[in-house]
Order: sequence, then structure tokens, then C-alpha cells
Amino acid sequence: MKNKLGVAVTLAVFLIGGLAAEVMADSKGYDVIRGAFDYARGKTSVATLKMVIHRPDWERTMTLKAQTKGQHDSIFYITEPKESFGNGTLKNENGMWSFDPKINRTVRIPQSMMSQDWNGSDFSNDDLSKNEDELKLYTHKIIGTETHEDKNVDVIESLPKKGAPVTWGMIKFHVREDKIIVGAEFYDEDFKLVKKMTASQIQMMGGKLFAKFGKMEQAGISDKYTTIEYQSIEFDKEIPDRIFTIFNLQNPE
Repeated sequence: MKNKLGVAVTLAVFLIGGLAAEVMADSKGYDVIRGAFDYARGKTSVATLKMVIHRPDWERTMTLKAQTKGQHDSIFYITEPKESFGNGTLKNENGMWSFDPKINRTVRIPQSMMSQDWNGSDFSNDDLSKNEDELKLYTHKIIGTETHEDKNVDVIESLPKKGAPVTWGMIKFHVREDKIIVGAEFYDEDFKLVKKMTASQIQMMGGKLFAKFGKMEQAGISDKYTTIEYQSIEFDKEIPDRIFTIFNLQNPE
């Protein structure tokens, strides 16, 4: 009886210890992603960026203004070319909307449309609305390490929680020790790679190190991609709540 009890206790300790280690690993993965998201957005951010959509037989360039506040609110709209001015998207705690000034129409974007491309780019509505939801709807686990420009990088595997209304079957983030996301791969529900994002030209912007250049490209297609290049960015500037409203989406300040 004593031997059986000893075996049972040893097995219990082993199982509990293994579970605790797994929980700690998942917690650390979440902490890394949480830190990277907080770092990228700051308390607030105001940015001007150039987006280039590249296809084999054409290329389109536009300038965007983007503003974020906390982990829920974001608004971005086209400032150039002039014929597209005001075409924008709003995300807040109540949902996500797009506005097309040419037809003066505002459309609420349902969850089923979050994976659709934004203005013909390789970025989806979901990609551009990175916020607290992505942190909560996925589990995050460190599955490896690598280096980038002499910085240690954690590779995070993010899997959707059961029943979570998400676009991707898996995302792999590459997060440097200084909290900069330098890459991400997006997989479908069968874990087939769909597209990947890389960040580069890390330099001082807005008072801290920031990736000036980003590229989103389709898996296995070298001549179909979209780049973004930050022209300027400010962090922790006071932004009134009225900026993140449908009225301001339709009448951008």
C-alpha cells in the first residue's frame, strides 16, 4: 500500500509540475505579446505612413493618417491621393466601420469580413485593427528563440481559443527582446501558411526604437505584396475620445 501511495504521490507531483511549467510558459508567451502590443501602440499614437500595393502589372501608392488610443481604439484614413481622401476605417469597443466618401456610405464590418483585404492591399481589416481582442482570443506560447540584429528574439505560437471568432488558425510572432515585432506568419485553419509580415529599418522614431518599414506578402507569390513606410509617428500625445467616433470617421479632423 505504501509503495502504491508513493507512486501515486510521485505521479501527481509530476503531473502538477508539468502543468505548472506549461502554464508558466503560456503566461510568459502572453506577457511577451502583451508587451510588444503595448510598446507598438503606446498610450496613444499619431502616425503618417505611405502604403504601396504592388502587383505584377500595376502599383498603387497612398498616404494614410493613423491614430490609436489604448488597446481598443484606432482610426486610419487616406489623405493622398486627393481623389481617395477620407476613405477610412474606425475600430473601437463597439465594433469596426469603414467609410467611403465617394458614395457617402458607412458600413459596419462584421466578423465574417475581418479577413477581407483593406482597400485592395495585402493587409486585412483584422491586421489593421490589432488590439486587445487578439490577445484575449488566442493562447500564446514561446516555441523557440532566434536572433535579429544581435537581439534575442522569442518565437511565439498563437492558437485560437476554442470557439473564438478569429480569422487565423495560427499566428507565429517574432518579438525582439526590446519588444519590437520583427515578423509574423499567418496560417489558415489547416495550418497552411497564407501570408507573412516582416519589419525592418529599426530606428529612433517618436522617441523610441521603432520599425520604420513593414512588408506583407502572400505565401509563395513573390510579386504580390504591400509595404508600409512610416513618415512620422508620435506617442503618448493627448487625443480626445471624439476622434474615435463614426462622426469623425465621416468628417476626419
